[in-house]
Amino acid sequence: MKSAVTEEPPVPGAATVKTRRFSVSLVWIVPIIAVLVGISLVVHNWLQQGPTIEITFKTGEGLTANKTEVKYRNVVIGKVSTVELSDDQKHVTATVQLVKHAENFTRKDSTFWVVRPRIGAGGVSGIDTLFSGDFIGADAGKEGARAKSFTGLEMPPPITYDEPGKRFTLHTSDLGSLGVGSPVYFRKIPVGQVVSYQLSKDGKGVDIEVFVQSPNDAFVTNNTRFWNASGIDVEAGANGFAVRTESLSSLLVGGIAFRAPPFNPEDQVASEDKVFELFENEQTALAPPNGKAQYLALRFDQALRGLKVGAPVEFLGVEIGKVVSVNLDFDLKQRSFPVNVGIVIYPQRLGNAHTKLLKALKHNPEDEQGAAEVLGMFIDNGLRAQARSGNLLTGQLYIALDFDPKAPKVTFDPTARPIMIPTVPGSLEQLQEKFEVMVDRLNRLPIERIANNLDANLVELRKGLQQFNNRTLPGVQGTLAEVSKTLQSANSTLADDSPQREQLTQTLDELGRMSRSLRELADYLGRNPESLLRGRPKDAPADTLKPSRN
Repeated sequence: MKSAVTEEPPVPGAATVKTRRFSVSLVWIVPIIAVLVGISLVVHNWLQQGPTIEITFKTGEGLTANKTEVKYRNVVIGKVSTVELSDDQKHVTATVQLVKHAENFTRKDSTFWVVRPRIGAGGVSGIDTLFSGDFIGADAGKEGARAKSFTGLEMPPPITYDEPGKRFTLHTSDLGSLGVGSPVYFRKIPVGQVVSYQLSKDGKGVDIEVFVQSPNDAFVTNNTRFWNASGIDVEAGANGFAVRTESLSSLLVGGIAFRAPPFNPEDQVASEDKVFELFENEQTALAPPNGKAQYLALRFDQALRGLKVGAPVEFLGVEIGKVVSVNLDFDLKQRSFPVNVGIVIYPQRLGNAHTKLLKALKHNPEDEQGAAEVLGMFIDNGLRAQARSGNLLTGQLYIALDFDPKAPKVTFDPTARPIMIPTVPGSLEQLQEKFEVMVDRLNRLPIERIANNLDANLVELRKGLQQFNNRTLPGVQGTLAEVSKTLQSANSTLADDSPQREQLTQTLDELGRMSRSLRELADYLGRNPESLLRGRPKDAPADTLKPSRN
C-alpha cells in the first residue's frame, strides 16, 4: 500500500518544500504487542524468581522433580526442580527453586525435611500427605549468614524457631525411655516436649534439651526441679502401696515433669538455656538440698550379699546418703577376703541437728580436716557402721550408722582419705552367732542321760496308772455309790412331812433358847462377878436369870 502525497501550489516568493510520511501496517501491531507482553512476563518472572538452593537427603523417597513442593505453614514457597543421585551414590541432592519472598530460608541454620506419614512419640503426623503427596517442610533460621547447600533432616523437628517459649537443658546419668517428642508435664498438664539429646562432653551423662511453650515457661524458676516421670512409680510404705504415673502417654513413651518446692522465697523466672539436673523421681527431686557431699570408706569382714550400689545409708533412722561402690579385697595377713564399701553422705540432710552441731562445735563445713576431727569424736563415742537387712523378703541390705556403747575402742586416723569408719557385724551375723551359742549349749547338755531318765520315769508312771485303774479306781467308784445312796436316804428322811424333820426343828429351837440363856448368864456375871462367891443377892429381880422366850 502506498501513501498518497498531496501537492499544494507554490506560494510566490517562497521555496518549495517536499515532505514524505511513513505509515505502519496494522498487521505488525499484534506481533509487536505479543513480543512486548512476553518480554514483560520474562522480566516479571525474573524479578520474582527467588534463590536456588540444594538440599541433600539420604533417600529420594517422596521427591519428584517439578512436582514436590516446599511448604512453610502450608504455604508453598518453592518447588523441586531436579532430583539427582550424588557421585558417591550415598545420598540424593534435590535442587529447589524458592520464591522471591522466601529469601529468609537461605539462612545458614535453616532446616528442611520431608513430610510423610509418621508415628512417633509425639503422636501421628503427616496424615494429610496421604492425599496430597509428600512435600518438603521448611523452617527459617535465625543466623545472618547465608548458604546455598543444606542437609535435610530425617525426622521433623518437634518445634520451629518462631514458636514462643524457652529451651532448657537437663543433665542426667542416662536417657532411659525418653526420646525426641517425649512430653513435659507441669501438674500433670503437657506444657512442652523433648527436642534433642546428646552425650555430655565428658561422656559421663546425657544432656537433654526441652522446650516449654509460652506462657507456661514462666512457671520454670531458678529453683524448679525436673524429674523423670516415665513408667509407673510404685511405693510401699506403712500406709500400704502407692502407685503414681503422670499419664498413659508417659507410661508408653516416657516423659518429664517439673515443679518447684512449696517454700521458695524470692524465687525468680529461669532464663533461656538454663541447665537443671534431671532427678530419678519426684520424691528425690523435691527433697531438701543435699549440700556438701562427704565420702567415707567402710571395711566389712563378712559376706554382704544383698548390698547393692545405690542402697541407702541411714544415721539413727534418717537417710543421709547412699552406697556408691562395693568391692571385694584380699587381706594378705589374715588370708581373708574383706569387702570394701564406699558411701557418700550429705550431713545437711540432718536439718536442724546439723545446724546446731555446726554452731556448737564451731565447725566450717568446707574444712575437711575439721570434718575428720568431728567424725573422730563420734567414733570415740561408739559410732559404727553396720549392714542391716532392709527387706526380709528380698534380702536387700542397707548401711546404718549408729552408736554402740559396747563397741571396743579403735584407732582412728584423721588424715586418711577417704575417712575410714569402723564397722561391726551385721544384725543377721549377730543373730547367727547367738544361735550358734545356743546350739552349742544344747549340744553340751546330757541329752542321752536325760532321755533315759525320762523314759524310766514314764515307765514308772505307766505302772502307777495301771495300778490306779485296776485297784484304786474300782474302790473309789464303790465309795461314790455308797455316798450317793446315803444322800438319797437323807433326802427322804428330811422330807417336809416327815416326823424326823419335826423333831429336828424342835431340837434346833431348844438349842437356840439354851444359847440365849447362856449369853444372858455370861452378861450378868460380867456385870456382877461377885455372884460366883456370894450367890445371887436377895434383892435381885426374879427374872434376871430367867431365860428369854424370844
